[in-house]
Amino acid sequence: MQLSLWTVQFWLKYWINNKIWKPTLEQSIEMLKFAYDNWIDTFDTASAYWNAEEVLWIFVKKYDLKNEVFITSKLKPNIFDDFVWNKSEKIEEEIIKSLEILNIDKLDWYLLHSPKYIFNNEILVGLENAKIKWLINNYWVSIYEPEEALYAVNNTNVSYIQIPYNIFDQRLDKTDFFKTAKEKDIKIYARTSFIQWLIFMSDNEIPNNISESKKYFFNFDNIIKKYNFSRLESAINFTKYHKYIDYLVFWVDSLNQLHRNIDIFTKNIDFNKCHIDLKSKFSDLDTIIFFLSLWNKK
Repeated sequence: MQLSLWTVQFWLKYWINNKIWKPTLEQSIEMLKFAYDNWIDTFDTASAYWNAEEVLWIFVKKYDLKNEVFITSKLKPNIFDDFVWNKSEKIEEEIIKSLEILNIDKLDWYLLHSPKYIFNNEILVGLENAKIKWLINNYWVSIYEPEEALYAVNNTNVSYIQIPYNIFDQRLDKTDFFKTAKEKDIKIYARTSFIQWLIFMSDNEIPNNISESKKYFFNFDNIIKKYNFSRLESAINFTKYHKYIDYLVFWVDSLNQLHRNIDIFTKNIDFNKCHIDLKSKFSDLDTIIFFLSLWNKK
């Protein structure tokens, strides 16, 4: 398994526990360089993240890494909510915008930010055309629900699939998704390992509309204390121990956080007993309370 750094926080206030707003440009470049120096060469960005693509371009240019890093950008999540006559042309237009900002000739990966688009054949044809024109190497999709993941792995030509996966969200383990992806050589990226940063919050900091999550964190803490692991160590290693996940996608807002995450990920520890305990305890949760996009709707 490898790490992939998500650049959303380099220009947006993203997660609920963000107390410092966002890093400065200098701090963002410093973090990107530290990540690269510690064997992280895959960076996840998007035109929807305001100026995040520009930040990544400044970093790549400063250290002459144009051919040394792998960059993922994304099709805007609601770009086809209004009628678009030629979807293939629109996709090409959006990709070219990202290429111009990033000052590169081709994107390594291009991601469908909205999983609903994988059910639209016209959009998939547009992505295939972008590959034929050498604008992208591969395209993939970010999913939220098991049904979306199963459709993507069984009915499309995606090369990668990004999934939510963490201690409290093990839904895909109950399906044949991972087995099928392995058979088709589809790479799996796992996000939300830190449960939208909730694992770093005390009970008093957890919003009232998701207060139900407190009981799960109480049980979580009781388990990991038995094995002398912290929440962060447990969150990272829980994903790391999954034999079918290829990348852990994570984000940070400080160099100290980045240093700590890399240090934990690269450390060789025996997490097996704790992993088994966590797997059995949290395999049947109502994961809806951990979906950031739904918190304001509860």
